[in-house]
Amino acid sequence: MNAVSAAIRPYAEGFKSLEPVLTRSAPAWLTALRREAFARFANHGFPGEREEDWKYTSTRPLEKRGFVPSLIAPGTIDVDAIEPAFLREIPAHTLVFINGQHAPALDTAGSDIAGLRIASLGKALQQAADKLQAYFAPASAWSDDPFTALNTAFLRDGAVIEIDDGMRLEQPLQLIFLSTKQAQPGACHPRILVRLGRHAHATLLETYHGLEAAANLTNGYAQIHLGENAQLEHLRVQRESAQDFHVNRVRVTQQHGSRYVSHTLNLGGLWVRTDLNTRLEAPEAEAVFNGLYWTDQGRHVDNHTRIDHLAPRTRSDELYRGIIGGHSHAVFNGKVVVAKHAMKTDAAQINNNLLLSRQAEIDTKPELEIYADDVQCSHGASIGQLDEQALFYLRSRGLDPETARGLLIDAFAHAVLDRIATPALQTFARRQLAAVMGAS
Repeated sequence: MNAVSAAIRPYAEGFKSLEPVLTRSAPAWLTALRREAFARFANHGFPGEREEDWKYTSTRPLEKRGFVPSLIAPGTIDVDAIEPAFLREIPAHTLVFINGQHAPALDTAGSDIAGLRIASLGKALQQAADKLQAYFAPASAWSDDPFTALNTAFLRDGAVIEIDDGMRLEQPLQLIFLSTKQAQPGACHPRILVRLGRHAHATLLETYHGLEAAANLTNGYAQIHLGENAQLEHLRVQRESAQDFHVNRVRVTQQHGSRYVSHTLNLGGLWVRTDLNTRLEAPEAEAVFNGLYWTDQGRHVDNHTRIDHLAPRTRSDELYRGIIGGHSHAVFNGKVVVAKHAMKTDAAQINNNLLLSRQAEIDTKPELEIYADDVQCSHGASIGQLDEQALFYLRSRGLDPETARGLLIDAFAHAVLDRIATPALQTFARRQLAAVMGAS
């Protein structure tokens, strides 16, 4: 058996063993979709370093693990151990998933609101699968990405969020995905479907939390659609264990006047890849991407973003910052594409990186592709170390070296966190960062 087939063999065996469960009472279209997606994954295999988008991230560490489908039943978990994953500052509608499966006993529900539907995808597929068929078509949305194809093949659970026209939610929505220790390292493939109607407003918090000794693969995929003048503030916090693998794709489509604000915090995991892509499909649409990533102790974190300006008078603003320490590696690749007819586009992108050791490494690649005239676009990147003069100043005021370094690192990170508009989400994000930085 060659190297590629050896890499996909655990997934092929897992798909074969799990298919009777997946096809039980599933409609024919869903069974066919899963099989087609797995065939596409098996044919392509994991991406290689010769592929431009994977130039700086090797999938070999992932291929060597051979993850099996996660089958641990929800509910067998210490509630105190997962307390840090919950948003406690204000009430929230919360769904909890353990190794990819919904754990309703751990959910916390806010007040019932007409016009909001939030449920587990597994339950939705059991009750009204045909109503969701449009979410999973066409195949071109995943056929060129093996990780999305793999997610589609093992499509089993996740979340469905639908918000009607004109709804303005005061309470945040939270999705918590927990990775726990298993007899064999397991893979889960959660799918998130979000649709905001015209003039709808909401905040969404995704938390990926790994318990000690967890060594699993989370391969997530989110589809988000914003209707005319809809607004979504979306905070994603990945704080999995130091042995967890994490892959996440977020695909957003935006209509006229919509505003999507993304905050991505990658604070954990051994091997991490996140892809965030939005399509500004109508005039006056706006996207704001904020990101913070922290690596140490041999960890690898890769952030890829893409903003497609497909209509006139669209705007985007992107700020990503990285803190790279120890013998670790980070990657940032941000692309802004301005289509031929997208005049009056206003786009700005910046990536700043702070190296804390001689062994730390960053590959940064901000990109602009402009096919239209009369646009304002800028991009840039910086790589640096802690300011020795600032350290000396703080030391001269009586601070010890570690406290002085901590203050400077904290200030560097908070330039991103300060851009979180919802106070409760900003407090939550600061608490997550303080927890990982304090343990480093």
